[in-house]
Order: sequence, then C-alpha cells, then structure tokens
Amino acid sequence: MDIQAAMGRFFDDQGNIALTGELTLAALSEIVFQMDLAAGQGERHCMRFWDYSQSREGEPKDYNRTQINTRVKVIAARLQQTAQPGARVAILANNSPEYIFSFLGILYAGMTPVPLYDPTEPGHAHHLEAVIGDARPEIVLTNSTSAAATRSFFATKPGTERPRILSVDALPDSLAAQWQQPTPAGNTDPVDTPALLQYTSGSTRTPAGVILTHRSVITNVLQIFRSAQVMTPLRMVTWLPLHHDMGIIVAALVNVLGLQFEFMSPRDFIQQPERWLKQLSEGEGHVYTAIPNFALEMSARVDAPENLDLSKVVGLIVGSEPVTEKAVQNFLEKFEPYGLQRQALRPSYGLAEAALLVSTPQTEQRPVIRRFDREALANNQAKISEDGVPMVGCGQVVNAQHLVIVDPETKAELPEGQIGELWAHGQNMAAGYLGREAETQATFRNTLGERITEGLPEDDFWMASGDLAMIVDGELFITGRLKDLIIVAGRNHYPQDVEYTVDHASEQVRPYAVAAFAIEGDDVEKLIILAERDFDRSEQDDAAAIEAIRAAVTQNHGVQPADIRIMDPDTIARSSSGKIARRVAKQRYLSS
Repeated sequence: MDIQAAMGRFFDDQGNIALTGELTLAALSEIVFQMDLAAGQGERHCMRFWDYSQSREGEPKDYNRTQINTRVKVIAARLQQTAQPGARVAILANNSPEYIFSFLGILYAGMTPVPLYDPTEPGHAHHLEAVIGDARPEIVLTNSTSAAATRSFFATKPGTERPRILSVDALPDSLAAQWQQPTPAGNTDPVDTPALLQYTSGSTRTPAGVILTHRSVITNVLQIFRSAQVMTPLRMVTWLPLHHDMGIIVAALVNVLGLQFEFMSPRDFIQQPERWLKQLSEGEGHVYTAIPNFALEMSARVDAPENLDLSKVVGLIVGSEPVTEKAVQNFLEKFEPYGLQRQALRPSYGLAEAALLVSTPQTEQRPVIRRFDREALANNQAKISEDGVPMVGCGQVVNAQHLVIVDPETKAELPEGQIGELWAHGQNMAAGYLGREAETQATFRNTLGERITEGLPEDDFWMASGDLAMIVDGELFITGRLKDLIIVAGRNHYPQDVEYTVDHASEQVRPYAVAAFAIEGDDVEKLIILAERDFDRSEQDDAAAIEAIRAAVTQNHGVQPADIRIMDPDTIARSSSGKIARRVAKQRYLSS
C-alpha cells in the first residue's frame, strides 16, 4: 500500500486538511487494515516488543498485521459486552503489546481511552489518585504483569467507586468475531467525538484531562506526516512511556497505518541506553524515533554497541522538554562516526493541548543552535551574541496550522525577535479540559488582537500555550514557561537558563537534575536552587559545589541565590513523564 498516496487524499490543493464526519481513528485503522489484507499483507510483520524481564539480551515478541488486528477486536468486543459507547476506559499497565492493543481496542469499541501507567510506578501515587478521581473510568484495562498492582490500587475504595478491571491478555482470540462497528450516539459527527483523554503530567498544576477528538489526533497525524517529510518504508523505534502524549500518539500513528513498530519500556532504556541504540542500528527501512532531551546526553555517555550503524536513522525527534546545546553536540560528537547524519536530529515543540506537534524543522539546516545576549533576553528581546545563552531551535510551524507570538497582556501579535506567549491555531487543537470550563475558555478560546501577519484566523479558537517563545530568522525558540518565569528586582530570569548554568558549574551536579524557582521575600523574590548529587560523587564535596554554583549563577545572571541545596539522586520532584516539576519542588521546599 502507498502510504504517501493514502495520506495525500486528506489534503486539498491549497494544503488544507479536510476530514469527513464519519472518520475516526478506528475507522481509519480498519480501512488501512482491509487494504493491506486485500494486498496480501495480512502476515506482514509489524510489531516487535523487547522484553528484558528474563534476560539482559531481551526476548523479542513479534506480531503480524492480522494478529494485531485480532487482539484489538478481542478487547473491543469484550468492552462492547461490558459498557456503552462513549464510556471512559483507563489503561493501567507498563509498556507492552497489551497496552497498544488496549488503546486501539477501546477506540474500536467506540469508547474513550485514558492512557495511564502501572500503579507501582515510583513517586506518582498522588498523581494517579488525582487522575482516577477526575476521569472516573467505568472500566480499567491491564495485563497479567500489572493486574495484581492494579487490583490492589482499587482495593481500598468503596465498591461503588471501583471500576471493572479486565486483564486483556487472558481474553481468547475467538472473541474477535463478536466485534461490531460501533453506532455513533447523538448528533455529533464521529470525527468530533472524544478520541482520548490525555492527562497533563501535573508538573505545573493539578493534572487536567485534555479532551482530544478524532479530528484533533488525525489532523495532527497528517500534519506530522507532511511536515516531517516522512519517508517509507518506515521503522519506528521507541521506548517512550505510552501514557505520555508523545509516546501514545507516535504508537497510534504507526499502528493505525500498519508501519513497522519496535519498542521497549522506559526502564529498560534507562538501565542500558545501548539497547535503544542497537535497535536503531538493526533492521531495514528508514528509521525514526522520538526522545526527550535527557536521552541524548544519557546515550552519549555509554559505550557504542558493537557494529553500530546509524546511517538508516533519518528522523530523531527531540521534544517533551527543553533541548540543550550540550546534549545535541555531545550526541552528534559521539555518534556521527557511526553514520548518524546531523540533519536526522529534529528538535521539536509540542504539547497535549495541540494533540502533539506544533513545530519541527522543515529546512535543510538542522538542528539550528544560536546564542543570545542574556541582558536582551531579560528585556524580552533577541540579540545574537557569540558568548550568549545557547538555545536550540524547534523549527517551523507544521502544515495546516498557525503559530504566532503575542504580548500576554495586550494579545497583540509581536514581530520577529521579541519574546511573548506562543499561540497556535488549527484543527488539531483539543476540545478543552474535562470539567474545567474556565480553564478551557482561558486556554482554547482566545482572540488575537492587533496583527502583523496577513490571513490569520479571526475567530476565538486560538490556543494559548503558556510557553514563552520568540521567532528569529524563521526559527522558533522556546525561552521558558510563562508561570515559571523568575523575576528578581524587576529582571526576568528563565529557570532553564539558570539550571543550565548550575549544570555546568560543578561535576558534583547530576546532569539534568536541577530545579530553579523563586519564592516570595520581604521586598523581592528570592532565587532557590536545588541540585541532585551525581551518583559517583561524595557528600563531603557538596560545600565546594555550592560555592561553585553560587559564583557561576552570580556571575552569569547577576543575582545571588538565596539558598542552594545539594540533594541525593532522585529526590527532586518530577512529573509522571520524567520532567523536573519546579512547582512541586517549590511546594516541598516551602513546607520543609
């Protein structure tokens, strides 16, 4: 099947995306599957999961097109026997084939998946409690590996509050024959009904359920396919957590289209990044992957696997957290000798409120790294400086989507080179937040004020991201989070900038394990810095590290930290997706 032609049918001559009212992710998946069957592709291998629970080398578990479709319909049929269309169904499990089958099976049943994680995931019990309490799923899907922990998690709840729990790998294949195409309920076109409820990580606020419709997700899939100039045959290799928006959308994209998908668990990557590198190297086709920034640095610190060949890697999307010059350069320096092309790296920007992707590099020059004058940044201006703050560009807005930088106060569009809030507009935007009308209005129903660019939408469906950014020479640079901005004595300081300084001030500091935030003082805000000690460092060297950090921050930022603390590894608060949770860290600091 010609995937390029299949995707092209949804674009008109002007590059706009037009979806029919009946189209859903499940409908698209079944259309593509039936086309593959007709072409004799039912036995084609599509999925490989690497299980490292029994051996360091890993055991591959393989599935062909028909086997995947069968397991998806098995789960869908069981759900149709249990609940009505539109019901919310949570997934509580670690990365596994059953997770993918469950996600697609919920869609095939005409219900709404809520991607979550195994309850034993360390450090996230309160997040999971909050999400379950907000989503109130009727059914929870799990597998034999996570079933005991899942049942234990709900055991203390009153019977009326317990959802039905199904372990999907115990369901027989014979159930697939009982699946029926779901009948749409109500007057809403199926394409505009909820496709999934994606919860925010909780790093900046109480977890909120982002309602993504089928239009949102399919539109963004098409935008990604066109803007990233995806080449086929394609093989996607990933370890991203499937409860995270980047992980589940990527997995859904390749499985709906019947493309090659090879994956493992995040824990197995973190234990041995060489496993991911080896999987990138082996097999055929154009290799794509998506990772957060810390994985670049972590991978660059390990020995390259034997016979490593990264020449087939054509798309390495880096997102989920700010991308740093150090990580990019270290990764390239380490792996260019093994065939990795610099252009394969695609630092990108996205968020759940836009389904996934907003911008990605679409020029031959990538990745783009620029240095900006720190004083100018403090005044919301971009000024190139050879010894300035390094920033990695996130490319250009994807096709069939609009992006502007606005003044957060006046809502006026700002010209290139000025810092403001990033707003986006497109059919990929979420429908809103579950049960949060005020937040939905504030985030998704904005009207652009004074304009510079001609032809921008004049409606009130602009999405305010909450992220600060600037556009320089057509390249998007993310400078920080609006609510995380540190203001001391009237000057702006971006926490990522301060954290970068701390990260480089002393070898005592564990890479990418720093939280910088401000607390209220008597007259001005006070800068607080928390940094984890690296694994191989002694506690007796903490005092020297604190002085080195103090000197570096004072010299580079012109502000004296009020408090610097060196902490044990893995003690700074993180979100469920692994990001440093500054606001949670601040709350813990104030209560300590």
